[in-house]
Amino acid sequence: MKVLCFGSLNIDYTYKVDHFVGKGETLASESLQVFGGGKGLNQSVALAKAGVEIYHAGAIGEDGKFLLQIMEAAGVHTEYVMELTNVRSGNAIIQNDREGDNCILLYGGANQSITKEHVDRTLSHFQREDYIILQNEINELSYIVEKAHEKGMKIVLNPSPMNEKIFDLQLDYIDYFILNEIEAGQILRQDIKDGYNGAELAEALLKRFPSSSIVLTMGGDGSVFMDQKETVLQPVYKVKAVDTTAAGDTFTGFFISGITKGLPVIQAMDLASKAAAIAVTRRGAAPSIPFLEEAERFTL
Repeated sequence: MKVLCFGSLNIDYTYKVDHFVGKGETLASESLQVFGGGKGLNQSVALAKAGVEIYHAGAIGEDGKFLLQIMEAAGVHTEYVMELTNVRSGNAIIQNDREGDNCILLYGGANQSITKEHVDRTLSHFQREDYIILQNEINELSYIVEKAHEKGMKIVLNPSPMNEKIFDLQLDYIDYFILNEIEAGQILRQDIKDGYNGAELAEALLKRFPSSSIVLTMGGDGSVFMDQKETVLQPVYKVKAVDTTAAGDTFTGFFISGITKGLPVIQAMDLASKAAAIAVTRRGAAPSIPFLEEAERFTL
């Protein structure tokens, strides 16, 4: 069994600010740091650091070659990443406030230059029961889902950043949804202010997609796994956050690492929660992701 992440690679420009800049406001930042990021890169790095042999597919511009170095240093296979000469790499402008929260402005760049030929060429190296992990920061997602399903691959979808393009996908083909409460409400076209709690959202998603497994993250309320066989509630490990940029990607990578290694769901959820807790105590996206040994020995 092999694991492929077909996803974004970004250059993250992270500004440390007192508060998020408002309309018409000019705000001086305390610092600027440049990191490797993108939800795809982050999840691949998390999987590699969690001990999975992970392959990454995507695209960069000439300005993004250091992103390959970041992934390779973590142990990610990068032979399915295209290097383009006619477009810049994707990038993100990230404001990180004094509470550790962030807001992000994305530029797609090379992430929006994926071709069907690239997809076909990449997927030809994978087979039935291999895992493919997707997010919503690249183009040709619908084609990737269709072709991966035809091959019998296990499809993991993190529908972030959530927008109408998600509804172009054959969502019934998804084996694992990993998402937060807002994204779950959007997929259900349900206002989550209407009284749903996290477990009810997961249950509603499972009713809509009965062949899928649902992993719903609920911020300070932890996370929940739900499929037709079991429900697992995972409490959050409360730490002092300094940067939440890669928390969800770390959780995704470590959870899928546990599943692909055959861990019981309850152990995979706990491991993912520990890894995410460590990540938010560090600045940056990919640099904040811990190694498996750190997550395994984490205690409060």
